[in-house]
Amino acid sequence: MADQTGKIEELSLETVMGERFSRYSKYIIQERALPDIRDGLKPVQRRILFAMNQDGNTYEHDFRKSAKSVGNVMGNFHPHGDSSIYESMVRMSQTWKLREPLVEMHGNNGSMDGDPPAAMRYTEARLSKIASELLRDIDKKTVNMVLNFDDTTEEPTVLPAHFPNLLVNGSSGISAGYATEIPPHNLGEVIDAVIYLMAHPEATLDDLMRFVPGPDFPTGGILQGAAGIKEAYQTGRGRVVLRSKTAIESMRSQRQQIIITELPYEVNKALLVKKIDELRVTKKVDGISEVRDETDRMGLRIVVELKRNADAEGILNYLFKNTDLQISYNFNMVAIADLRPQQIGLKQALEAYLEHQRDVITKRTKFDLEKAQKRQHIVEGLIRALSILDEVIRIIRSSKNKGDAKQNLVKEYQFTETQAEAIVSLQLYRLTNTDVTALEAEHQELSDKIAGYQKILGDAKTLDRVIKKELQQIKRDFPGERLTTIEAEVQSLNIDTSVMVTSEEVELLVSHDGYIKRSSLRSYQATGSTENGLKTEDYPIFEGSVNTLDHLFIFTTKGNLIYRPVHEIADSKWKDMGQHLSQDVGLDSNESVLAAYVYSDLKQNGQFVLTTSDGYIKQVAFNSLLPGRTYRTRPQMAVKLKEKDAQVVNVQYLLPEEAAFAEVYLFSRHAYGLHFVLSDVPVVGAKAAGVKGINLKDDDVLVGSWSLTADQVTAEPALAILTQRGAFKKMPLTELPLSNRALRGLQVLRQLKRQPHEIVATQLLLQHDQKLKIYTEKNQQVELMIANVPTNDRYSNGSFVLDVEQDGTPVRMALIDVPAVDTAE
Repeated sequence: MADQTGKIEELSLETVMGERFSRYSKYIIQERALPDIRDGLKPVQRRILFAMNQDGNTYEHDFRKSAKSVGNVMGNFHPHGDSSIYESMVRMSQTWKLREPLVEMHGNNGSMDGDPPAAMRYTEARLSKIASELLRDIDKKTVNMVLNFDDTTEEPTVLPAHFPNLLVNGSSGISAGYATEIPPHNLGEVIDAVIYLMAHPEATLDDLMRFVPGPDFPTGGILQGAAGIKEAYQTGRGRVVLRSKTAIESMRSQRQQIIITELPYEVNKALLVKKIDELRVTKKVDGISEVRDETDRMGLRIVVELKRNADAEGILNYLFKNTDLQISYNFNMVAIADLRPQQIGLKQALEAYLEHQRDVITKRTKFDLEKAQKRQHIVEGLIRALSILDEVIRIIRSSKNKGDAKQNLVKEYQFTETQAEAIVSLQLYRLTNTDVTALEAEHQELSDKIAGYQKILGDAKTLDRVIKKELQQIKRDFPGERLTTIEAEVQSLNIDTSVMVTSEEVELLVSHDGYIKRSSLRSYQATGSTENGLKTEDYPIFEGSVNTLDHLFIFTTKGNLIYRPVHEIADSKWKDMGQHLSQDVGLDSNESVLAAYVYSDLKQNGQFVLTTSDGYIKQVAFNSLLPGRTYRTRPQMAVKLKEKDAQVVNVQYLLPEEAAFAEVYLFSRHAYGLHFVLSDVPVVGAKAAGVKGINLKDDDVLVGSWSLTADQVTAEPALAILTQRGAFKKMPLTELPLSNRALRGLQVLRQLKRQPHEIVATQLLLQHDQKLKIYTEKNQQVELMIANVPTNDRYSNGSFVLDVEQDGTPVRMALIDVPAVDTAE
């Protein structure tokens, strides 16, 4: 017990876990997940190829059950689950995963649809022809061999790899703290780059990229982004865009269809088709009538049929952006180099491969040289023996046994042990003149070979010529055109809203309290315009027929702008209240909707004129208020309010030609009016407060603002003024002469010492046959025919139109439509 107790160590859990995890992570990095930079293989792949080669399961022999190969690998080299071994074998046989498959398989080895392969008891496999190039010369001591897991046999640490498999077939894997994503490349291009680098060791990346312009995926596709490729080849990391190869074909009845013939690398075809069909069913993109997978043994083909007059280019761009028809491919070129994981670039990968090949060819040549020298030594002994054949026969006949004969030959004629063994083993038929000639010819041939081997070992250029010749032969034996097209620039995807949304006329309503809704014209007509679903105290700010492709701008009294594409507004019945803006963007308790504008597109060139209750005015260009990425969840600023309790009084949209000659009329609560030209107001940014429009007294606020175009000014419009005492006045705007900005202005009501009139609201009157409705705080309404109201000068207070004590204090007024009078008899 004492001895056992002495072996116990006290260690912290942190120390034990750290040490154990360090050992574990080192194992999975080096022995499982990452490829070797020299042969481009992970250990399980290398073991599969080596075991199949050892068993003679090569391309020139018949196929064998996959289960047998998996069993051999598992029993001799890879003591892990058979499923992981079989999965690796299957992947090496999939033509849509590897540019040059290393295993040939009979039976179901999976598909681009993500279908699993058949069980290994049903499939058969053998090494492909090109895999033999990875294993060629392995029996010539070209690579280091180590004992397997149970020390019963040996396995290679790396394969001779007579072609640059790491780049040709790529690799993908996840390890502890590391991941790798190396794309496949074209065999011929990579070989050309190796040959060039061999002759030009100082070659730059640009030089090498003349031969290897980028990856060449087995599924083809179009690769965009030359800058991303170069960055990846330089640093080992880079991002490119890989898109499908598509074409738009015309059909009968003014219809078109999108034909997809190549997909991005490792995209699941079945899931892609399902996704496109879901877009059709959910109508997220309008114009797709049917999606079909017509892939057969002749090749991949997906058909997306479109509806009549559908925008094929727009729909294709939408599919590129919202499905795996286009993906981002991220290079992460990590491989085991010098026994540790390294981020590698193109040149480092080629240099490591070239160094490996020089080492392999050197070891192979040494092996061949040693073998040739041994054989030549034996041939020399045989030739000499045949020249003294009678003496040799005499010595052998006089010897007791084979061993004695060998000793006598060595003693009498100074043959070496090896030569003596060959002489005594010589068959009688070889004792002919023709055999002597053959031996002499063989000796000469061996002499030539030995000279050639010695030249290769003694001259680096000769060694490189051997590598070059063999690489060129592999390129000839396995020709392959480039499948992936490379484009320098990444094409931007501009998607027209009309592709995603069905163009439809709808009825839109935006209310003062912040309710918003759209309804079909059918629902609107069935319900009637008067039953709009709003609360009694609420009223429409905007109501009208718009298109689902239109854009809505909503301005609030707190200087905020809320943007909504019409098609994103929830569709509801006209009699419903609709959705409140606070459900998405939030409104303050004292914030309400002031104005709403609808535009067919976001390319308007006009500007907004905004005035605030503290007397400021600004112009802001339409393109300064374009929506940002967060428009769904937060409003954007349209004007900065300087005072905490200030509010926006009015918002008007003017075209540039209208704004150039427009005139502004401002009115304060204490009945001051000011008239100046809009050109005095500069155009500023969205977050600016603007400039002083009218100089207000401390207790005064702006209550009315009107920007009139030149045509409106010429028409000599009038202004309706409503006071808190229920008085109404119609005054020509000519009563207010043109002045300058930032002045106090002139009185537009007669000042009274007791109970002076204060302006509650103003309304521009462009026609005299209009009808006006006045609303009070008690929800009472008073209607006025403008034509029946006399015109007053600016010194008048107008006339009383309602009883404040009975009807309540007036709060606003609005023009209403006057029904047309039918004059037909």
